[in-house]
Amino acid sequence: MGYLLALIPALGWGFQSIVMQKIGGKFTNKVMGMAMTTFVFAVIIFFFKHPTTVNSNLIIGSFLCGLFWIVGQLLQVKAFDLVGVSMAMPVSTGEQLLGTTLMGALYFHEWQSGWQFILGIGALAFIIVGIYLTTYSNEKKEKNINLKSGLIVLTISSLGLIGYAVIPRIFDLNSWDILLPQSIAMLITMFIIAGVQKNRKILDVKTWQNMVTGIFFAIANIAILFSNEVNGVAVGYTLSQLNVIVATLGGLLILHEKKSKRELFFTLIGLVLIVVGAIMIGATKE
Repeated sequence: MGYLLALIPALGWGFQSIVMQKIGGKFTNKVMGMAMTTFVFAVIIFFFKHPTTVNSNLIIGSFLCGLFWIVGQLLQVKAFDLVGVSMAMPVSTGEQLLGTTLMGALYFHEWQSGWQFILGIGALAFIIVGIYLTTYSNEKKEKNINLKSGLIVLTISSLGLIGYAVIPRIFDLNSWDILLPQSIAMLITMFIIAGVQKNRKILDVKTWQNMVTGIFFAIANIAILFSNEVNGVAVGYTLSQLNVIVATLGGLLILHEKKSKRELFFTLIGLVLIVVGAIMIGATKE
């Protein structure tokens, strides 16, 4: 049961990108729908798990978490339209693994022993090569796919999502405590972004429909917290990264994103290397 619980985040985060692309709408509609659902789930969880302490660290850290998540998520969704889910998700996952792992090793000093450095550096090498392979593209590519712009947007997005992941540790916050204030920050940030847009129809039908996307995200987000408690961070973290397989294959099979045989071959090899790297990183957390 513990391992089944650990697979819920992988399925939730994996199908999140597929569902939002199926529903459609502007990238702001998609993220606003997710933020709204996240807030509803956070309010429900609040009645069962109250914050242990409410202080300036919790308020500032939660606000920054919400802000970084919105920036990272908006740009990631924008990248889906530029390069497709099947390319964006491996790159995004790989960059996030690189960033969080380096922060863990260099800032939080998670790597203490020699075997952790050897395994960790090897994992980073696998991930870097894997990212490179998944970005392989034939010279004759459809005009509507701007690979260069997509990769730039993805990299900035990854920085936001890395911040979302590490800020709770920097402020020494309990993951359960930040759920509600973080979701409030997400909503406030989205309304500010909507306020400066020319077309302010952020609460149209596509936003409400994308609350379904938010259900997948919220369930995965809560499940990873339970999984880490039941299975430990090594198992919970590693299995959650399998979301990249679900999203990539979903982009190819469900969204019918086209790739040549050569592109598909490099994408699948790169995907395997990223997953192997994630497993190796998980082992360093033992």
